[in-house]
Amino acid sequence: MNREELNTALYEKMAAEQNTFRDWLKSQNAEVVLDHAYEYSVREDIVMAMEELDLPAEQAAALLKSSSPLADVYKAWEKTETNHMDNVRDVIENRADDVIRDERDVLLHTPVYLQSGAHARENNELDVFRASYKANVACKEALEKAINDNYSDNRLNTDAIYKEVVGRFGPERVQFVLATTIQHKDWDQRFSRNNRAWAQAVPMEASFGSRENDHSVYYVVDRAHSSLTDLFVSHFRKEQAREKEQPKKESILGKLQKPLPQPAAKAGKDKSHER
Repeated sequence: MNREELNTALYEKMAAEQNTFRDWLKSQNAEVVLDHAYEYSVREDIVMAMEELDLPAEQAAALLKSSSPLADVYKAWEKTETNHMDNVRDVIENRADDVIRDERDVLLHTPVYLQSGAHARENNELDVFRASYKANVACKEALEKAINDNYSDNRLNTDAIYKEVVGRFGPERVQFVLATTIQHKDWDQRFSRNNRAWAQAVPMEASFGSRENDHSVYYVVDRAHSSLTDLFVSHFRKEQAREKEQPKKESILGKLQKPLPQPAAKAGKDKSHER
């Protein structure tokens, strides 16, 4: 047989061997089927690969000598060290990172909703109201954890808290939750006078202060010491002021939309000595 015939014969022999294995597997109980599930899957891949392969005649002939070439190749596969588990771990970690990134994108693009639940219900905005509420609660919990985790040796790492929480929720929501906290704790003298004045200028929800419908009580930062929270509020305000003062970089699109500068007119040749 020539090379093509040898490869065809090998493929057909392996396919027939797999069919026999499949028929046997179908007659077994569920436990046996599960025990051989991986073997069946790999053998299917081997047969599929053989359909595409064009082995040299010598290699195809060597495998054809076996009464069960598919089983032989599978046994060789079992002995081969592969990066299969490394690939599985990479896929798990990448999927987790994708989920985290998607969740952060949702949080960053969820607007702070200032209307009451009743207003949201009347205007078909309950989805927006609920999304904002969940984001506010998540932001409050993130602030509490970040403040507690970043305090040690009588020092609060406000930079780390800022990067972590503002990077996840955006400055508008962090500002809202911090201001809500201070306004609810207007009795707490551990918040500085300047920070209390700043908080009073931040708009609150329409239901703020209501006895029955004030949802803002659920996102007051109350599991972190007020003095530490006040330190972070000061840092947050300073960072926000600094970012506002910085000139905004012109976007690439803006640069492209600008008209190109006209080339300067070239000076004419001095013809005074031309004849």
